This record gives sequence, C-alpha cells and structure tokens, in this order.
Amino acid sequence: MFSVTPVNHQFDGEIQQKIDCKTKPLGALGRLEPLALQVAQVLGATCPTIKQPKLLVFAGDHGIASAGVSIAPSEVTTQMVLNFLHGGAAINVFCAQAGFEMEVIDCGIAHPVTGHEALIDQRLGAGTRAFHLEAAMSASSVEQGFAMAKARVALHHDNGTNLIAFGEMGIGNTSSAAAIMAALLPVDVAACVGRGTGIDSETLQRKQALITQALQLHQGQLNTPQQILAALGGFEIVQMTGAMLAAAELKMLILVDGFIATAAALLAVTIAPAARDYMIFAHQSDEAGHQLMLQHLQAEPLLQLEMRLGEGTGAALALPLVRAAAAFYNEMASLQDVGIAI
Repeated sequence: MFSVTPVNHQFDGEIQQKIDCKTKPLGALGRLEPLALQVAQVLGATCPTIKQPKLLVFAGDHGIASAGVSIAPSEVTTQMVLNFLHGGAAINVFCAQAGFEMEVIDCGIAHPVTGHEALIDQRLGAGTRAFHLEAAMSASSVEQGFAMAKARVALHHDNGTNLIAFGEMGIGNTSSAAAIMAALLPVDVAACVGRGTGIDSETLQRKQALITQALQLHQGQLNTPQQILAALGGFEIVQMTGAMLAAAELKMLILVDGFIATAAALLAVTIAPAARDYMIFAHQSDEAGHQLMLQHLQAEPLLQLEMRLGEGTGAALALPLVRAAAAFYNEMASLQDVGIAI
C-alpha cells in the first residue's frame, strides 16, 4: 500500500556548507543545524519553507480500558474529543500559538459524537476488543485504517501541506503502545509499561500482567507490524501508522509526538525503513519506555519537558523550532555576504 523512498542525499554537502558558512562559529547553533539539514533534505536545498502545517488528532477507544489500566473510564475519550472540538484542550492552545491547523478524527471511539461538522469520521468500530482476551481488531480493519489515513494525508498534501504531525486520544492507549513496543523490541514488558495517566503501583502491576498475558496469548501471531496492530493495537494507532507512511511516501516532514505516536513511528519504520528519513522527533515523554524507543530509532528529541499528556502537545511545541531551523538556513547572512573571514 505504501512505497517510501529515502531522501536524496545528492545535495548534502552543499546544504552543510551553506549551514557552516553562516555568520556564526562552526556548530554554534547546536542541534538546530542538523535539524536544518534534515528540513533541507526533505523540502529542498534552495529555500525549504514550512507550508500549511497540519496536526491531526486521532481518537479511539480500547477494550483493555475495561480491565482497569487507567485512572479514567472510556467515557473520557468522548469528553476530550468534545473538548478538542470546542477549543478547550492543551493541544488547541498550543496549536493556536504555534500556527498549526488542527483536525480531530474519530477512528473509533466507544461513544460517538454527533452534530459536529468539524469532526472527521474515519471510524473502524466502537472501540477495539480487549487484547488480553482476544485480538484487538481484524486484519481487514488494519488495512482499512491504513487506506483511510492515506487518503486523509493525501488530501492535505494536495492542498499544500508539507509538514504534518499526529496526536492521539484514547483511554487505554498507553497499554496498547507498551504492548506494541514489547512485541517489536527485545525488552522486558516492565521496561515498556509506565503509569500513563498517573496510575498507582497496584494498577501498574495489573497493567504489566495484562500486557504479558496478551503477548503470550498472541504468541506466533506477532510476526509483522500489521499482525501486531491487529492483535494489540488501537484504531487511532493504526491510522497514525498509516498516516506516517503516507506522509513519508509523499515526501512530507513528519513531526512525531510522544510515547504513543512513537510506537506508531516504530511500526511505520519497521514496515518501510526509509520513512525514518522524514521523521523529526518532537520531545521525550515522561512515560516509561519512550526513551528506549527513541534510542532504537536513533532519534534525538528536540525537547525534554517531562510531559506525558499526548494529544500531539509535544509536536505543537516543537514546530517553532522547525520553523527556526528553516528560517536561519534561508535568511541568515553568510560570512561571505558580510565580509567576515574566519
């Protein structure tokens, strides 16, 4: 369904020389410099410009939530979707500040929202099944979710967007992301599972036990990313994975948020390794396991603010840094321009 090609490295030397010859000591802009290199690799060496950035928030419910792995019931997913639509969430505030246009997509929340034209309907069901007892969804749901996400990203690309980010909402989705991580990486479940919304130690132990049970239940059916998504995933994680692959196929910059979005990125890179070239990692979440995923992806996040909210909040906060990297690359004078010899 996706054909992702690596970025073109033909002009890397030219791009790096342009960065090095700005009116500054070599490397003085720190990590903004490799960020500028990546932006220019993806968007073009001449004058890379961020155009109509979009942040898509995918929402879906999880059957595992009924087993008591979160401090909140599934109804909170619907309540937060309404909050997004009314502009009252952290992600609304940060998107408005950063210049991100935000879109909310119902991938399959348990209690649908009606009467809101701004809500995009890409429902795959009324929440997934409890993955510690049975597969979270069918293989056809994974393929359908990929197709829906691909079409949505293509629409934004056709309208001029060249940078896209993804947030999520779904009670129980840190359990799904942790299970996906444990299925993909050679690490213990305990290293993958964190406190999510702020659960106590007893609930944390239950969460670890249920994920271990799920991995044992689906043993032998976790050989591909698609199988892992069907067994352990969430409808919003399926669509985030497909959206990242679609964006990479269209040579867009992908701004990756926190723990759950990085689980989707890990799946996307497993499916198409070249997708990694297009990914900028916004921040390191305070959720257990995120640092290990970032290390596996050889990713240095732009920010570390001890956040664990999700919604795409880290991506929204990182957008000004991406804009700054492009701006200095395009607008900052060179040593030659001002007659400085170093």
